[in-house]
Amino acid sequence: MFPMAKNALSHLQLQSIQQTMARQSSQKRTPDFHDKYGNAVFTYGATFCAAVCAYTATHIGIEWNLSPVSRGTPKEWRDQ
Repeated sequence: MFPMAKNALSHLQLQSIQQTMARQSSQKRTPDFHDKYGNAVFTYGATFCAAVCAYTATHIGIEWNLSPVSRGTPKEWRDQ
């Protein structure tokens, strides 16, 4: 009896899923703001961010890749 009940339950679940999918596919969904402009807004935002970072990095006077080796001058050795 258990396998027959399990089979009937899975058949009902499958039927319910198929009905839900059929209902959703028959409805026409209108595109919202994100569907229309999402990629453009993302692209413009990423471009703006990259431009601000590039401008800032080149105009604030950072000296890149400085090595601390041989930057300091050694003091004279003193024996006490």
